[in-house]
Amino acid sequence: MRHASLSRRQWLAGASALAALGPTGTALAQGAAPAGPAGAPSGSLTYGISLFDLPLTTGQPDRGAGGYQFTGLTLYDPLVAWELDVADRPGKLVPGLATAWESDAADRRNWIFRLREGVKFHDGSGFDADAVIWNFDKVLDAKAPHYDQRQASQVRPRLPSVASYKKLDPMTVQVTTKAVDALFPYQMLWFLISSPAQYEAVGRDWTKFAFQPSGTGPYRLAALVPRVRLDLVPNETYWNAKRMPRLAKLTLACIPEDLARANALLSGNADLIELPAPDAVPRLKGAGMRVTGNDTPHVWNYHLSMLEGSPWRDLRLRKAANLAIDRDGVAALMGGLATPAVGQVQPSSPWFGKPGFQIKYDVDQARKLVGEAGYSPQNPLRTTFLIPTGGSGQMLSLPINEFVQQSWAEVGIAVEFRAVELEVAYTAWRQGAADPSLKGVTGSNIAYVTSDPLYAILRFYDSKQVAPTGVNWSHYRNPEVDRLCDAVRASFDPAEQDKMLARIHEIVVDDAVQVWVVHDTNPHALSGKVKGYTQAQHWFQDLTTLG
Repeated sequence: MRHASLSRRQWLAGASALAALGPTGTALAQGAAPAGPAGAPSGSLTYGISLFDLPLTTGQPDRGAGGYQFTGLTLYDPLVAWELDVADRPGKLVPGLATAWESDAADRRNWIFRLREGVKFHDGSGFDADAVIWNFDKVLDAKAPHYDQRQASQVRPRLPSVASYKKLDPMTVQVTTKAVDALFPYQMLWFLISSPAQYEAVGRDWTKFAFQPSGTGPYRLAALVPRVRLDLVPNETYWNAKRMPRLAKLTLACIPEDLARANALLSGNADLIELPAPDAVPRLKGAGMRVTGNDTPHVWNYHLSMLEGSPWRDLRLRKAANLAIDRDGVAALMGGLATPAVGQVQPSSPWFGKPGFQIKYDVDQARKLVGEAGYSPQNPLRTTFLIPTGGSGQMLSLPINEFVQQSWAEVGIAVEFRAVELEVAYTAWRQGAADPSLKGVTGSNIAYVTSDPLYAILRFYDSKQVAPTGVNWSHYRNPEVDRLCDAVRASFDPAEQDKMLARIHEIVVDDAVQVWVVHDTNPHALSGKVKGYTQAQHWFQDLTTLG
């Protein structure tokens, strides 16, 4: 049996944008220990994160993919994991709480997962098939007594293929998909396992569980102060020796303001921070801090409504919105901590293809297309977009949005922004353009990971994924794209998948389905106290590599 039957070749070489940051995503001080645990955990670090509040600690984090590195993959494990301890290439699917998985040749809709023996939850109870079924019920069965709507709202859209699930024996489960779906293991990256026994121990109360969580992950929760900090300590009995924490304590501190994070690092109140303010980078480097980043499959963009009555049903306006933006200027605004986007994925990706529409900065052509659509700077198109005020993964949300807003105004597109907190923006993103709460809103700005075929392509462009089923926020429908999406799911040949994914990408770029702005480099700044940190080519990061 193959333990990672859909592991793909290294599909993202990535655009190199890190000359100013250093040549690698691995930050090791001179003379520091190499990767891998060495001896008992020791020392402590404080990590300043960009969130207003800590992600959910009950098993399924909120606040997007960034939440998984903080309260997801620290406290919990998935059945199928992502390789995160390498920096010089993209990772791949690797065994997690499942040692092996495969699609049943007799019925490709059935996926068999063989579970890892001998794993214990933090509370000492055993991990088995019953725990996996209990966790599926927790987020997919609204009639289950332990169903949690908060967790369900986070992960249900990430598991669109699941039709049913059952226990085959004490250490084997079967998940049946709605149709043949060769990409299904990628969905399982997001499904984390929490302890049924601990839920009973805290009185079947998810609020209490949040302060006394129990997973199988490398860290345990030591203290939680909402909106302030989270203290993590090693799980001494963790099953994966390769991911044993190096630190005796890791503190995550909520510091949402960009300059405040930089000041916390300079003052010694934080030892590393994410998303340093670009204009603070010279000062940080001058103070001896290391600024690190890596090629990151992550795109900052706008989804455009394709609903009846939306101005964005006009292809001319969609193309104009793309052509009006000076992406080099946005990258400069980010202090070089971003790369211009000319599609959903980087040109180095095998899924990029050869789109006919070339996304570039061409104000004259943008103004011409806006004019053909009946608008002008003097008589602009007026509409409203929903945007987040900031948060992990959203880069410099407000400055970038204001930069784009001014660029659009120059060609006759007057966009008013409705700015909301990040989790509100995520909720609206999952609800889709047709949700009554978004009446009058024709665009949504959310940045997200594009590391695998499902998360880069299918969930946004397949009409079967129209929100709220998936995150096809726009309600985009294209028969050829739908046919290709079905064919990708039906193929177990990665090379054939790549060809079809590239064709889908060509179509959606030619349709200018979104406005693509920049790709992130996920920058971090570290003090000399941080002796080791491997920054993966992913939005997920493994905080056990900190030392």
